[in-house]
Amino acid sequence: MAFILDLKNTLRVLGLIPARGGSKGVLRKNIRLLCGKPLLQYTAEAALAAHLLSHVILSTEDDEIAEVGRRCGLNVPFLRPAELAQDDTPTLPVVQHAVQWMDARGEHFDAICLLQPTNPLRQPQVIDACIERLEQNNVDAVVTVLPVPAEYNPHWVYFKDEDGLLRLSTGEINPIPRRQSLPVAFHREGSVYVTRRNILMEQNSLCGGFLVGYPLDPEQCVNIDSLEDWERAERLLR
Repeated sequence: MAFILDLKNTLRVLGLIPARGGSKGVLRKNIRLLCGKPLLQYTAEAALAAHLLSHVILSTEDDEIAEVGRRCGLNVPFLRPAELAQDDTPTLPVVQHAVQWMDARGEHFDAICLLQPTNPLRQPQVIDACIERLEQNNVDAVVTVLPVPAEYNPHWVYFKDEDGLLRLSTGEINPIPRRQSLPVAFHREGSVYVTRRNILMEQNSLCGGFLVGYPLDPEQCVNIDSLEDWERAERLLR
């Protein structure tokens, strides 16, 4: 995949890597060695190599993860409050906490680039491309996406209503008959979110009302949530 970027970006963008210690699917996965390197290091290297991130920080509540992050070259300006590192903690308040912490110390940013460490194959060029797309399109947010397989396209997906009847998710009566006629659908891939600060802080949203996607190749993506995902990441990296 070729990337052609105009690096005259005027946005001040904070790169934020959230990594808590209490992962369940793969214990301590953020610092577990993947092909000889801590999982966190892959995201750290990509973020630090990106040209359009003004500053990169790690948000964690865990002392050991913080130390690994520092060894990877990341700035760890604070330890996240424990209440923002629970199994059911949404991502949004974690991002807002980091923005508020930086604001209070005079560090203001136009946008925040969220980089989950569970996506070790992310490339720095993709980070830059998403930031550039945010500025060029004057939208609220940009997120990496993957195409939805035809069998899961919304025009072929049914929900069951209260009467037990199946209804197309689009609200239409009849499904589109031919696969070739289906409109392309996408789902969030999750390795890069770039969101304008005012959308995060004023609208309490990572996506806003004007969202565009940056498509990626499914064969080059993995989101580690289980041991099976971990094994696939190892195969791809090797």
